[in-house]
Amino acid sequence: MTAELVRGQNHPLSQARLEIRISAGTPIVALAALGDENGRIHGVEWVAHPGAPTQPGLEVSRQAAADHRLAVDLDAVPETVHRVSVLLALPAGGTGPVRFGAVAAPFVAVTGLDGDEAASYTITGLEAESAVVALELYRRQDAWKVRAVGQGYAGGLAELLTDQGLPQAHQLAGTVNDAVAQGLARSVQAPPPRTADGDRSRQTAAPALGPDQGGTAPQPGPVPPVSPYGGQTPAGPGQPAPQQPYPGAAPDPHAVTTPSAPTAGGPIDYSHPRRQNAAPPPPPPTAPPAAPGQPAQPVAGDATGWSMEERLYNQVWGMFEDLARTTAAYRSAVDFAESRMDKELEQVLSDPRSRIGGQGDAAREAARARHTQLVAQAREALDRDLTQLAAEADVVEPALPPAFARWDNPAWHAYRVPMEIPMALRLGDLHLPEADRIRIPMLVRLPLERGLWIDSGAAGASDGSFTDSHTMSRLAMDTAVAHAARLLAVYPAGEFTVHVIDPAGSGGQPLAPLVQSGVLAAPPALGAAGVADVLGRLTQRVDLVQMAVRGGAADSLPPGFDTSQQLLIVNDFPHGFDDRAVNQLRYLADEGPAFGVHLMMVADREESSGYGPLLDPLWRSLLRLTPVADDHLADPWVGHAWTYEPSLVPPGSQVLQQVLAQVAAARTKFM
Repeated sequence: MTAELVRGQNHPLSQARLEIRISAGTPIVALAALGDENGRIHGVEWVAHPGAPTQPGLEVSRQAAADHRLAVDLDAVPETVHRVSVLLALPAGGTGPVRFGAVAAPFVAVTGLDGDEAASYTITGLEAESAVVALELYRRQDAWKVRAVGQGYAGGLAELLTDQGLPQAHQLAGTVNDAVAQGLARSVQAPPPRTADGDRSRQTAAPALGPDQGGTAPQPGPVPPVSPYGGQTPAGPGQPAPQQPYPGAAPDPHAVTTPSAPTAGGPIDYSHPRRQNAAPPPPPPTAPPAAPGQPAQPVAGDATGWSMEERLYNQVWGMFEDLARTTAAYRSAVDFAESRMDKELEQVLSDPRSRIGGQGDAAREAARARHTQLVAQAREALDRDLTQLAAEADVVEPALPPAFARWDNPAWHAYRVPMEIPMALRLGDLHLPEADRIRIPMLVRLPLERGLWIDSGAAGASDGSFTDSHTMSRLAMDTAVAHAARLLAVYPAGEFTVHVIDPAGSGGQPLAPLVQSGVLAAPPALGAAGVADVLGRLTQRVDLVQMAVRGGAADSLPPGFDTSQQLLIVNDFPHGFDDRAVNQLRYLADEGPAFGVHLMMVADREESSGYGPLLDPLWRSLLRLTPVADDHLADPWVGHAWTYEPSLVPPGSQVLQQVLAQVAAARTKFM
């Protein structure tokens, strides 16, 4: 039975391996600090935070998120530690709320590995505070208890850490803020929030170790955990408030939107015409129930949703979460097996009587045998889950619509210009080293909420190979063209426009499919004059739409104004850019997505280092993608480093030219 705590109340803990679940309704930063008997933090190495997510007995999320899962192993903390404090803070320097009084009261729960709550605490009474000590786990006479604290600090994380006795409080607060800001460019976009009755029927990943074996990973319970991706992003000025897709669900910050023609006396409508506010129907029964003891047969579209497209979208994200969960369980099981073996070997070596002779050898062999057995059990559970996921991927991939499908999918051979925009777009594949054969489509909602940065810098791929800068530049442009062509293909005729800035003309060959098909708004802009012209026109467009939306006077836009979504591809940045052009580019990256202008940068960050820290906010605001396989993307749920592979056209295939030809023909008829 859960103990619902109030401020100052405590409750005994019966388990040493715990999970702290945090739900705030808005992205927050979660930290965990180790303290002595007086609660004092002796150094930065006593704090687990996004820049250093693991400390002895602690593991926290690597990014700001609306929901967090913190792992705590009280048996693994040093003996000098008497307190473990859970700290929450609002991200500094962002566009979100700056005080807890402006958001819903954060909720914190302490659970066992089986998912049962031991205690929970809703932090009420906060106003101007931007950081808070949520609760603390403390040791009393070799027993642990949890106490609800709720102590807030208006001075933010630095003031909180200073009050905890940390000498380097301000430096650590800056490190945390930098780590959170840098994580924005490598975070996988959020899946949609799901309700309990709206969840799809899936076989949950079996834990690699049971509670009696001491597994440290968060294990799935009867109800799948709520993903931390679904946090609400406050709407900016002139932006529509996020709509709730299902009753009781958190507002969806990734609502599908498309601009429509201005109506007299009203703002431009950015809401999706098919968005529903009622609960979606359950998936139709498409397969007979599985035999007792046998896994359910995978079926494409077995998630909830209003259409097959939405069901497939939710199913893909469910596969992503299942793979993340089962891999986290396996890794934690292996870590536990190794730590247990090390502890047993240390005990053998600490006893002089067992260092030599048959007794010591037998103890060491027994420790290694237990390690091998635990790892084998974990691998068996992982392989069982991966087999089920692989079977599901085999039936889902062929059923995906063109917007979700790879370029080699037969769905593209039956392509026709759509009448409505899809929910999302595939930008590539994601996979983990433990499950290399399973590829999860990386889907991002439309219209794009963040610009894209195709990194053309020379780098080593995840397979150990190295690609030189010239080849990387060519591959980066090929990747950008493939993404741009896919965007053009999934939008209705006339509702998506592409501009290209290529100051030095180095992208001529990769850009040939876009240029020759006639789908570009104009030929690629060359030289400094071309850069200034394109940036000036798009900046003016954002200004006009912004004023119209904020003033509620969409009818004041010039006659014939193009309300379609705009994409600007920039090649070879910063060649041809002066200070004014750089400022315009940053303006488009910050303000453009909310008003229909999106940015796709093809650039090497090192080449723009001459501008100094001026461009750091630009890179952080863009989603970094690579033209070769690279493990730079992370999820804030369990912190896996996912390997990303771009979605490219197979060599020798004519599918790109065929699709662009249909897009160009449809644009001609539309105009």
